[in-house]
Amino acid sequence: MSTPWIVLSTIVGYFILLFIISWAASRRSDDQAALTGGREAPWFIVAIAMIGAPISGVTFVSVPGMVVAKSYSYLQMVLGFVVGYFAIAYVLIPLFYKRKLVSIYGYLEQRFGAGTHKTGAWFFFISKMLGAAVRFYVVCVTLQLLVFAPLGIPFVVNVVVTIALIFLYTLQGGVKTVIWTDTLKSACLVLSVVLCIFFIARGLGYDLAGLCKAVAGDESSHMFFFDNPKEGTYFWKQFIAGIFMVIATTGLDQDLMQRTLASKNAQESKKGLIVSGITQFFVIALFLILGTLLTMHVKASGMAMPEKSDELFGAVAFSAGMPVVVGVLFILGLVAAAYSAAGSALTSLTTSFTVDILGADKKSGDTRLGHTRKLVHVAMAAGMGLVILVFYAISNSDAISAVYTLASYTYGPILGLFAFGMMCRRAVRDGLVPVVCVAAPVISFGVQRWLESSFGYTLGFELLLLNAALTMAGLAVLMKNESK
Repeated sequence: MSTPWIVLSTIVGYFILLFIISWAASRRSDDQAALTGGREAPWFIVAIAMIGAPISGVTFVSVPGMVVAKSYSYLQMVLGFVVGYFAIAYVLIPLFYKRKLVSIYGYLEQRFGAGTHKTGAWFFFISKMLGAAVRFYVVCVTLQLLVFAPLGIPFVVNVVVTIALIFLYTLQGGVKTVIWTDTLKSACLVLSVVLCIFFIARGLGYDLAGLCKAVAGDESSHMFFFDNPKEGTYFWKQFIAGIFMVIATTGLDQDLMQRTLASKNAQESKKGLIVSGITQFFVIALFLILGTLLTMHVKASGMAMPEKSDELFGAVAFSAGMPVVVGVLFILGLVAAAYSAAGSALTSLTTSFTVDILGADKKSGDTRLGHTRKLVHVAMAAGMGLVILVFYAISNSDAISAVYTLASYTYGPILGLFAFGMMCRRAVRDGLVPVVCVAAPVISFGVQRWLESSFGYTLGFELLLLNAALTMAGLAVLMKNESK
C-alpha cells in the first residue's frame, strides 16, 4: 500500500473512533452541559485528558525537530510549567469555582466591569484563533505533503475537509466530547511516541541500556544553558517565562480550563491538574529523546537533514528502510494531537464568544441558547479555516516559536488583568481598559526591537511578563478611589 493510502486509512480509522466517542459523550448532553461539561467528570479522567490537552500537532511535529538547533533547552521552560500548574491549582481554581463561572472571563466583569470583560474575551478570541490556526496549519501542511498532494488534491480542499470533520464531532457534545476525545488523544500520543522510540532505537541497534547511553552522550541532549543571559535559551529566562506562560496560556485560557472546570469540585480539579502537569514533563522529554534518535538515524543512514526542523519526524518516519509501522504511528500521533486540539479550541471559542461576547447564556432560554451556540460554532469553524489559509500563504518560521511569540503578545494583557484584579481591590475606569490592553503589546513590540538593535539582547518568552507588567501599570493609572 502506498504512503498516501496508509495515511488516509489511519486518519479514517481515527475519525471513526472520534465519532463513536463523540456520540457516546453527547447522548444525554444539553446545551448547558455542552458549555460546562456537566461538572461531573472524574478527576483522573480530567488528568489524563489534560496530559495531552496542551500537546498539539505543533508539539508532535516541532518538538522532536527542536533538538537540531536548541537541544533540550525546551525542558527548562517545561520545568517552569510544572511550577505554574501548582500556582493555577492553588490560586485560580478555587477562585473560579467559588464564583461558579461558565467562562473564566466572567471574573473580569465581576471584578472590573463589562468593558474589561469584553476586552479579556476579545484578547482570548484573537489568541486562541491565531494559536489554534498555527497549530493546525502545521498538520495540514504535513498531510498535504503525505496525502493530498500525491492524490492531486489542493490545499484548500484539505483544510475544508478536516475543519468540517472537526466541526461535526464537536457540534453536539461540547466540553464533554472534548474531555473524552482528549483522553483518547493522550493515550494515542504516549503510545505512538514510545513505540516510535522503540522501533527507531532497534533499527540503530540499541537495547534499553545502549539507548540511554547514546542519548545521554549525544550533543543534542544538552539541557541546561547558564552561560549567556542574552540568548533565548538561557535557563532563568526560560524557567521563569515557563511559569508565567503556563499560568497565562493554561490557567487563563478557556480552552484548557474548560476541562478542569468540568470536575465535580475544586479539590477534584486540583488533583487532576497537578497530576497532569507533572506527567507532561516526562511526555515532553520523550518527544525530545525521539528527536535525538531521529537525528542519529539521519546521520547513520546518510539522509539529507530537512531544511525545516518541523519536517524531521515525518521525513524519517516515511524514509526508505523504515518499518511501515513507524509511519502509521507518526500519523496516529499527529492526527490525535491535531484534531483533538483543534476540536477543543473550536469548542472553547464557541463557549467564550457565546457567553462572554454575546452574553447569550443570560438573555436566552435553552432553545435559543442552543441555536445561538450552533451558529457561533459554524462561524468559528469558518474563521479558523480562513486563518489557516492565510498562514499557509505567509508562514516561513518554525511553528512552535510562532505559537509562543503570538501568546506573549496576546496573553500578556489577559495575565495583567487577572493579576491586577487579584492583587489590588481598587476599582478602575472600565471604559479605558481596552486602550491599556492594546497599548501594552504595541509598546512591548517597540521595546523588543530596541533591545535587540541597541544591545543585541533577545527578548524571548519573557516578553509575556513585560506585556503583563505594562498592562498592570496602565490599570494602576486608571484606578479610582473606591474599592471593588
